[in-house]
Amino acid sequence: MFYQLYELNHAAMQPFRSYADALRLLYTSPLNPASQTQWGRSVAAAAELFERTTRRYGKPSFGLDRTRIGFQDVSVSEQVVWSRPFCDLIHFQRGASGRRNDPKLLIVAPMSGHYATLLRGTVEAMLPHCEVYVTDWADARMVPVGEGRFDLDDYIDYVVAMLHHLGEGTHVMAVCQPSVPVLAAVALMEAKGDPLIPATMTLMGGPIDTRRNPTAVNTLAEERGIDWFRDNVIMPVPWPAPGFMRSVYPGFLQLSGFMSMNLDRHIMAHKDFFLHLVKNDGDGAEKHREFYDEYLAVMDLTAEFYLQTVETVFVRHALPKGEMTHRGTPVVPSAIRNTALLTIEGEKDDISGLGQTEAAHDLCTGIPADRKMHYVQPVVGHYGVFNGSRFRAEIVPRIVDFIHSFRHAAPARKARGGDAKRQM
Repeated sequence: MFYQLYELNHAAMQPFRSYADALRLLYTSPLNPASQTQWGRSVAAAAELFERTTRRYGKPSFGLDRTRIGFQDVSVSEQVVWSRPFCDLIHFQRGASGRRNDPKLLIVAPMSGHYATLLRGTVEAMLPHCEVYVTDWADARMVPVGEGRFDLDDYIDYVVAMLHHLGEGTHVMAVCQPSVPVLAAVALMEAKGDPLIPATMTLMGGPIDTRRNPTAVNTLAEERGIDWFRDNVIMPVPWPAPGFMRSVYPGFLQLSGFMSMNLDRHIMAHKDFFLHLVKNDGDGAEKHREFYDEYLAVMDLTAEFYLQTVETVFVRHALPKGEMTHRGTPVVPSAIRNTALLTIEGEKDDISGLGQTEAAHDLCTGIPADRKMHYVQPVVGHYGVFNGSRFRAEIVPRIVDFIHSFRHAAPARKARGGDAKRQM
């Protein structure tokens, strides 16, 4: 009933949101003399703050219509090139003037509450260097029950199917949560001798082994246990959403968890937003809007995917213990021999602790040492691993260089000098 109560409260607030929006328009109109006074701006600021903190944020758009290749501006268009009930694969098609013999890059976005547009900066930074494809995961509340289940095994199947669709020589990048299913997908493909394995695999800030340097998120999952999550955070989608009666982990609960981790920072950010509006500081206010339009847009996850992920990754630590299976078949990372591996971590990551992603190197013993690289980005936290100025200036060049160093999967060969990996 909690989800239904949330929806009722949201609907009940609609008249107040409409009133607040009308009040904002009245006190920002240039025809209203009060809009030029501090009192008028304070009323408008309070109205906008109320409306923004009580609305439901829809799915943002990528909004990437141009990129720059060399010294030339190139048009970009989005095309859905592969589709299943729970995911579309979007190709950021560059215009004819920007087409080069660039590698194909599949960016697997996290299915952890936010939309794939959270990786807008990641996509934008890679567009000048690669033909970029990104997974656009569906909001579970929008998928009818008749479309069936979607769990971690299905997620792995989707990754394999997308790699097959893109064909030989594809490079795959997993950002945060998908690091485990992407590693599992590549391991299963290698074990079967699949000729369409990716040439390289880049894992960024992912929870490969959460026993290393555990964060508050990791500790909470392990202490609570899977039964607590099943009893407390799983709810049916209320009517009239298309996914009515589908069991999900609701987005608004996930958002509550995100914000509670740094509640004081969010409170101060909204206070500063109010002051920016009162002082007529348009730039400061717009930066707040841009960030929170993205941050507050969340989606529901299917119950089976969420619970299986929590149990497999955070409670049982199945992958590093060698106990992970996919539809009854063991996932054996040491079977990976031909796909080159790059892992990237943030020095101050408080979601996936330092060393958790690097653990992939200890599992992928079949990859020659000269095809394995690891990089720790100083100063940055979790978000800075895949976005921001340091990502663009220091991480992207390393990824591009790594991809171009291993344009095609090479036959496995025995590593010399043990299993030491290169540090970038």
